[in-house]
Amino acid sequence: MKKSNKLLKIFCLSLASLAIVALTACGNTASNNSSTSNEPTLTPTQQKTVTETVPVTGELSQGSCKVLFTMSDGQTFTVQCEPTYAPETVENFLQLVNYGFYNGLTFHRILDNFVAQGGDPQGNGTGGSENKIHGEFASNGFTQNTLKHNRGSIAMARSTDPDSASSQFYICYDELPHLDGNYAVFGEITEGMEVIDAFLNVQRDSSGMPVTPITIQSAKIIE
Repeated sequence: MKKSNKLLKIFCLSLASLAIVALTACGNTASNNSSTSNEPTLTPTQQKTVTETVPVTGELSQGSCKVLFTMSDGQTFTVQCEPTYAPETVENFLQLVNYGFYNGLTFHRILDNFVAQGGDPQGNGTGGSENKIHGEFASNGFTQNTLKHNRGSIAMARSTDPDSASSQFYICYDELPHLDGNYAVFGEITEGMEVIDAFLNVQRDSSGMPVTPITIQSAKIIE
């Protein structure tokens, strides 16, 4: 009887050791995934929000879907939104623009041959707006969005949660087919792509953050 109890104790200790190893392995994997440089993500554990809620009503995207961004140096670029493919994403974006949310924010991540990412009120990739929106892309069950990550495409950044996008967006410098169907592309740059290309000339640190801030003076719906 004592021998059986001893064997049972050894078996239980072995199971506990295996469980600890498994948890450690999962933690390392998560850490490695969060540090990859080829995903336009934000860090959910550090995400902060502003206090004002911008409701998604569906009204703005029924009219003009062009947004003019003016940078602090006076240069401009224009975004053409596509609500047919990503209606909630576009409406959320336009509501934020209409509210003035992007005025004064920066592009905090500029990576060669990849993306220019901005729209974070914290300015470091961890912030967002109050509302989180449904991820309108194929891998999240939203098949009507067939827009691709082409040069000049604009899409929403998110964490590993597919429904975590809020205000951060990114603009593609090149075709990025590995992101197709996994992030919500909702439009494209129709004018001023050279302005975004010029961001690449600004000195940046190893994470892609500009040493001198690249600031959005204003964003407004036009036409």
